[in-house]
Amino acid sequence: MPRRAPVISCTSEDMATLTQWSRSRTMEARIVDRAEIIMRCLKGEPVKDIAEALATRANTVIKWRDRFTREGIGGLFDRPRTGKPRQYGDEFRNELLATLELPPPPGQAQWDGPSLARQLNASKDAVWRVLRKERICLSRQRSWCVSTDPEFAAKAADIIGLYLNPPLNALVISVDEKPSIQALERRTGYVQTTSGKIVRGYKSTYKRHGTLNLFAALEVATGIVHTQTTAKKRRVEFLEFMEDVLSDLPSAEEIHVIVDNYCIHKKCDAWLAEHPQVTFHYTPTSASWLDMVEIWFGILSRKALRGASFRSTEELRTAIEAFIAAYEQTAKPFVWRKREVAGSQLRNTIRNFCN
Repeated sequence: MPRRAPVISCTSEDMATLTQWSRSRTMEARIVDRAEIIMRCLKGEPVKDIAEALATRANTVIKWRDRFTREGIGGLFDRPRTGKPRQYGDEFRNELLATLELPPPPGQAQWDGPSLARQLNASKDAVWRVLRKERICLSRQRSWCVSTDPEFAAKAADIIGLYLNPPLNALVISVDEKPSIQALERRTGYVQTTSGKIVRGYKSTYKRHGTLNLFAALEVATGIVHTQTTAKKRRVEFLEFMEDVLSDLPSAEEIHVIVDNYCIHKKCDAWLAEHPQVTFHYTPTSASWLDMVEIWFGILSRKALRGASFRSTEELRTAIEAFIAAYEQTAKPFVWRKREVAGSQLRNTIRNFCN
């Protein structure tokens, strides 16, 4: 009489976990395979069929089926092993962190894996293991702009207050210009890399067909953007653009305009006297990122300009206008979020972060 495999069962929670593991692309492959074995066993499939389907041995299927029966879901993990004694322990880790505080070798601006390995007389693999464990990225960098404006707090609070709590019956608009947008002509398409991946490609050589300047005014409350392209970006063009924006805006008792400290935004007293309902609010020095329309300029660059090809400034203008028309259909206000980066972090050291 043929032998019959024992029937196993599990809870609904374990079944959900097994299903998640069997479909995972981030867990270890051996855990994924073991979860698949158990799920097939739960369906009552014969051991021989499971082994053939998963390209493994019948003994392996029986091992993990029995382990799951005795120990449950936790039995699918490997048991602790003594392993090879550690060659690089805590002393090596501390020495590596201390070395990162030292000046890099002559001829280098910063430490890298090979130079650390030579300095510590250790293998590069050991160095990278420690760096990964401590989440230290030697090549990745991050920069930020720290304003030196002595009135930064007051000016920033004024602008952020307009974003979060604008005056009653008032309009708040964020205005700036994107200067000298180049109409570059170059071949673009798709290429296959040596790794087999298909990526967007474009030639490094190009033809220049002139530039355009783009003025933009973002209505903070609605997300609608008013724009105008010009050949020049003088104060005359800026004030003409502001006249057009005011004619398009709904009537309001007050209009608050947020601008940066670029020269054409200054010395507009005569124009402001003719428009008493308008008030200019200037961002602090080196803090134009407080001007919310900069977010929209970033979206424009990513979606319509980066990697594109234009045979004339007219093509460039048409592409910008097409993007604006498409954007207006789903325009919505941006939500102001504060990102704090303390300048004092520059005085911190690797050991401050890792200890």
